Amino acid sequence: MSALIPWLVFALPALTLGLGLVNLFTWPRPRRSEASVAGVSVLIPARDEAANIEACVRAALAAPVREVLVYDDHSTDDTPAILARLAAEDPRLHVLAGGPLPPGWVGKPHACHRLAEAAQGDLLLFVDADVRLAPDGPARLATLLDAERAQLLTAVPRQRMESFAERLVLPLLHLTYVSWFPLALTHKSRDVRFLAANGQLLMARREAYRAVGGFSAVRDAVVDDMALCRRAKGEGLRVVFADGHHVAACRMYSGWPEIWSGFAKNLYPGLGGRPCALAVAVALYLAAFVLPYGALVAGLPGAGWAVAANLVLRTILALRHRQPPEGVLLHPLGVLALVAIAVESWRRTRQGRLTWRGRVYRPAPSEGGGA
Repeated sequence: MSALIPWLVFALPALTLGLGLVNLFTWPRPRRSEASVAGVSVLIPARDEAANIEACVRAALAAPVREVLVYDDHSTDDTPAILARLAAEDPRLHVLAGGPLPPGWVGKPHACHRLAEAAQGDLLLFVDADVRLAPDGPARLATLLDAERAQLLTAVPRQRMESFAERLVLPLLHLTYVSWFPLALTHKSRDVRFLAANGQLLMARREAYRAVGGFSAVRDAVVDDMALCRRAKGEGLRVVFADGHHVAACRMYSGWPEIWSGFAKNLYPGLGGRPCALAVAVALYLAAFVLPYGALVAGLPGAGWAVAANLVLRTILALRHRQPPEGVLLHPLGVLALVAIAVESWRRTRQGRLTWRGRVYRPAPSEGGGA
């Protein structure tokens, strides 16, 4: 048995390193493009986004897109005043005033639904308010959509991290994406179980969006990006998940409270709302990314190689995606923080109190509940 210990300690770190390298070489990455984006509608849902909305809108208008639509979802801060000022500067900006949230709807799917109804473009580009598009970002996405003969495309923007908590936890997004399954299966396999998505940047062909029922079909989904892409893939449409490092930048959260609340809203529903899935995910993360460090302290054979595999993968990701060194050096602490948030997400889902932007949601049947 003792002869197996080095292999047991090293197995998962080696697997995640190998799969990570494969993904980094095969993950679709939108290339520089000068394609026309005159048919693109940029659609931005916004609720109390005074700190973000001007930079987001100005970045979108810097691209030669057809129009930029913002849905002001009952903001109580200065968001409406900022949008009114910006709309007076550029006729391509149109602001939709939010109406009451209908029963059975989650806020973001409803906002995106209203935006899509009003849009005039052939390509719908949904962008979160904390995202800053590059001037050629829409062209890059449209070119990749055509190159892959896809109907839907989601992408992960470059993550901006300023506070210590952000620098510790947010790099784990990319680690999660590349570590556990071949990302190319998102667009190469018809199996809906092989899927990754990111709603910060989501482009859809209008006809495909309508064919799958749009956000109306996933109105009760807290993790709406996965739900919409899963539905599209289930209908036989081609969905692409891309590395959007050069497409846009995003600062998701501004510190630990927002990280805790934001990820607690999404993590457990994102795992399908199944306790067994949470248990497996926690076990894998601890075994692959925390156990090697404990084994190294305990002097177990193979631990040094396992830690080295972790550090190599994290360093490669840090270099490719401009991630801070703290996340690499304090890797197991970041993973433990993420595990704690996942458990909190399970607790909140069980209690039926997922909250965001002043609203409380009960997860959809496919996203939560169960013992």
